[in-house]
Amino acid sequence: MLCDNCKQNEANVHITKIVNGVKQEMNICDKCAKELQGFNINESFNFGPSFSFQNILSGIMDYMSPTPQINKSQELVCNNCGTTYNDFKKYGLLGCSECYKSFSPTINPVIKRVQGNTEHTGKIPKKLGKDIMEKRRLSKLKEDLQKAIANEEYEKAAQIRDMIKSLQNNE
Repeated sequence: MLCDNCKQNEANVHITKIVNGVKQEMNICDKCAKELQGFNINESFNFGPSFSFQNILSGIMDYMSPTPQINKSQELVCNNCGTTYNDFKKYGLLGCSECYKSFSPTINPVIKRVQGNTEHTGKIPKKLGKDIMEKRRLSKLKEDLQKAIANEEYEKAAQIRDMIKSLQNNE
């Protein structure tokens, strides 16, 4: 299949866009894709308005936790770096780690809905993550202990209790 842009090279980049149920497709070659990398592909190929991560993020933030209309003097601002909530919505970036605390009432519900949790549960570095892994294992054992007691499995509960004690003694 030939490139829809230059009509010379073999097309190996396929772009599909569906807006309001209307499907639009475009096939371009590597060369055209690299040339168009700095341009807005949506406008170059008449695909309509461009969509960016920031636009999507802003829309999600407004949809999931609409902020009440507040005047400029009451706008949420990070005390550490000066980033405003509107800056975050506009650019999709927080200024520092303190922004998470400053904007937590508005961004935590969204993060929780999108990711399922506000605490990281992904991979942990092997060399530096031993403490984190031990804490997780200890909290998991404590949960298991409570479940065993609730289910009246006292022998299992005693074994879990002993495992918890041995872990706490090793610290």
